[in-house]
Amino acid sequence: MGGLKIFSIFTSRNVNHTNNNHLLPSSNNPSHQNLIRNDHSNSTNAKEDAFRNPVFNFLQRFMSGAKVDGGSRTEEEEKVYSWLYKFAQSQRDLVFEYVRSTERGLSFKEAERRLKENGPNVPLQYTFPSWWHFLWNAIFHPFNIILIVLSAFSYVTSDSPNGCIMLALVLISVCLRFYQEYGSSKAAMKLSEFVRCPVKVQRCAGRVVQSELIVQVDQRDVVPGDIVIFEPGDLFPGDVRLLTSKHLVVSQSSLTGESWTAEKTADIREDHCTPLLDLKNICFMGTNVVSGSGTGLVVSTGSKTYTSTMFSTIGKQKPPDDFEKGVRRISFVLICVMLIVATIIILIDYFTSKNLSESILFGISVACALTPQMFPLIVNTSLAKGALAMARDRCVVKSLGAIRDMGTMDILCIDKTGTLTMDRAIMVNHLDSWGFPKENVLRFAFLNSYYKTDQKYPLDDAILAYVYTNGYRFQASKWKKLDEIPFDFVRRKVSVILETESITEDRSSQFSGRFVITKGALEEVIKVCSFVEHMDSGPITSFTSEEQKRILNLGEELSNEGLRVIGVAVKRLLPQKSAQSNRNDGPIESDMVFLGLITFYDPPKDSAKQALWRLAKKGVKAKLLTGDSLSLAIKICHEVGIRTTHVSTGPDLELLSQESFHERVKRATVLARLTPTQKLRVVQSLQSVGKHVVGFLGDGINDSLALDAANVGISVDSGASVAKDLADIILLEKDLNVLVAGVERGRVTFGNTMKYIKMSIIANLGGVLSLLIATIFLQTDPLTPKQLLTQNFLYSVGQIAIPWDKMEGDYVKTPQIWSENGLPMFILFNGPVCILCDVTALFFLWFYYEAYNQMNVVFFRSAWFVEGLLMQTLIIHLIRTEKIPFIQEVASWPVLLSTLVISAIGIAIPFTAIGDVMGFTELPLTYFGFLLLLFIGYFTVGQLVKRIYILIYKKWL
Repeated sequence: MGGLKIFSIFTSRNVNHTNNNHLLPSSNNPSHQNLIRNDHSNSTNAKEDAFRNPVFNFLQRFMSGAKVDGGSRTEEEEKVYSWLYKFAQSQRDLVFEYVRSTERGLSFKEAERRLKENGPNVPLQYTFPSWWHFLWNAIFHPFNIILIVLSAFSYVTSDSPNGCIMLALVLISVCLRFYQEYGSSKAAMKLSEFVRCPVKVQRCAGRVVQSELIVQVDQRDVVPGDIVIFEPGDLFPGDVRLLTSKHLVVSQSSLTGESWTAEKTADIREDHCTPLLDLKNICFMGTNVVSGSGTGLVVSTGSKTYTSTMFSTIGKQKPPDDFEKGVRRISFVLICVMLIVATIIILIDYFTSKNLSESILFGISVACALTPQMFPLIVNTSLAKGALAMARDRCVVKSLGAIRDMGTMDILCIDKTGTLTMDRAIMVNHLDSWGFPKENVLRFAFLNSYYKTDQKYPLDDAILAYVYTNGYRFQASKWKKLDEIPFDFVRRKVSVILETESITEDRSSQFSGRFVITKGALEEVIKVCSFVEHMDSGPITSFTSEEQKRILNLGEELSNEGLRVIGVAVKRLLPQKSAQSNRNDGPIESDMVFLGLITFYDPPKDSAKQALWRLAKKGVKAKLLTGDSLSLAIKICHEVGIRTTHVSTGPDLELLSQESFHERVKRATVLARLTPTQKLRVVQSLQSVGKHVVGFLGDGINDSLALDAANVGISVDSGASVAKDLADIILLEKDLNVLVAGVERGRVTFGNTMKYIKMSIIANLGGVLSLLIATIFLQTDPLTPKQLLTQNFLYSVGQIAIPWDKMEGDYVKTPQIWSENGLPMFILFNGPVCILCDVTALFFLWFYYEAYNQMNVVFFRSAWFVEGLLMQTLIIHLIRTEKIPFIQEVASWPVLLSTLVISAIGIAIPFTAIGDVMGFTELPLTYFGFLLLLFIGYFTVGQLVKRIYILIYKKWL
């Protein structure tokens, strides 16, 4: 973990600038300078300036962040691509010039100088913020700021209980957010772990006569221009241009996600049409040697390698989603309304009472009443409730906000391996050279796998399982193993030499004697065959080029169906022929008889098709994003029910213009052979251009970019550590049905959150405007500050039950998104209904009870207190459903209980000693009869407005 540089926020600009310029050593070559010039310093400095200025940073957080356009590479990526292609297209003898090195390697002095100039060779140079940066961000949330300011005013005006309540709500919200963000910020640091290892480097020494020395250095000390020597098992310490190679096979699974290996060679000049990861003469940082050996010239190290450029976005703050931006807009509106209304009320109250302190206290009380004080607690409680429910389904929810995003998600991008499939091989069939089932092919494939001891592969287990479960009796005990030629990545096949226990028993039998049995890659097995066995145990004939081509075409057809194919061949040996005498000169694996093919398949999970169908019914479309071949991806999609009308591959996407890229991504349901950066661009394109809320399900290092960029990153417990750290949700079981339940809970959480937001804003805004009207009309305070804060406190406590409310069945059937214009129109329609209710009560009290003089002000405040509290408590039942409340739809029992308890307390207070202390008086029964009629009218008018709103906007919440 020490490989990453973690700088303080107050690190000087010059130091940061120096460390960002260590792609390659400096050079006077103009083309070299154009490729490696660092133009990123301006943006870096701008970010630092914003970071140093808290005010600017605070204001910037309220602005909507622009999402990255996924259709094109970044400037840094273009530089890396151009630099690597320059080496791939150049002759081997000319590549030294670009990095100012020689065929002998760098001198020790020059390597030390470059190390000081470029810095340590670590994959990332991202500056991770300190803990107090996350604490700062957690505190400066719009509603937190409002509550902190109001609590400060409350303390100043000697209203300590109300100030303590608001500060407690802020503390809970800050702690939850700080814990989530600070924990997830460390994910990118784990990327440094997979590249730390010793490296063999060729250096030159000597002042007069220079000699070449092979030394071992730490991977962190490798610099551009070094010549590295690699063998099986070695990791490449940087991006490398091959100089020599011998049977070199490299695994690029950390970059591509494909389990297959790639052959590399130094003796080739590539062209620009070849996809970057398919370049034969370039090896990438973090990939490893499977077999073979060679030497290579290090051309890029540190943060300027392809790997580091690919992962450079990890750990950086995502732009706010529509929900967060909507909350910020609400906060601005509330602040503006709060300032205007509170100022007007303070002025009116002062001109009538001439008591400035009392007027300010009443204005602060009005501001508190306007603020949705329970917003952080309600939202986090709703999210935590969803997280606990998902925990019962064997899910770990790391980011509570992911629960809400699950409800808005309308596209789920899935990586195939281990998610849609069982991630294991199952044998499908055993075919002869014409594609017909033949038991003899299976017999010899079984004997090969049974007696193979050097290293067991999943394909061997699949063959053995197929034989045992299907009742074949091949009598392996009658055979004896003489020798074995193990599998390697150059030959790509394995052979065993067997003979029957008594070769003299039945020499006429076709299975008696000594045999060499070979199985492996189809093309490699065909190369060592001179004969072929025909159908129905027919004669063995010469293996013509036409028949070889026909069998290769058969294998390609099977591969296009998503099957993995291996070949099986056999050769009868003379009894006196010694296997050991032929191991070194190689005639054993020659002049063999081709028997047929064995096919394998990684089957989809039984639950995958059902889960994807359930997701589709809920409006979540699935897209397959994989590094595997297109044919295999299509085969899987056919099995699980994903449409394959529009498909594409990574190399095809590279050739498209930006507009064509977005259009292809929009239409395609299957995208195969994708690199990690291409997966990232697909996700970003769906987000920025398609305006979708995207979930990504993956478990590998190659999925890390997409997991980090997606609105909801989902991984599995067996996934790579980086993938799990970057994911928002971790599945302890690889079952997509858990996601279906998560989507439903996310929509319930989103719905309950929207209930609170719309209800509280309408009730608070309507109540405050009613207070303003009453203040103007009465020329006195409708409620004292103490009464108003008590009413607000009881109303807020009653809202705690909202997270336990239920949602209607139709609501969870479709993705729910934040509508930018929906909330203002919702307030415009429903706000006047609340004001009408309050104003009706005001005039009733004024005219019926003549509560307009100083003697009746106590009665008026008592009646206004009860009416306001009951109206704010009952409004949840009108807002929570588009149906008729209490008749067509009834709330959950926690909400009903909360309504009854708060209403009972509100009605009882004027009749108790507490009411006397607060300045209330007893109310007559006739007033409660009026309230019954008032609220029946309120629900009637509210339901009528609701139907009109739904008729116009086609939705309610």
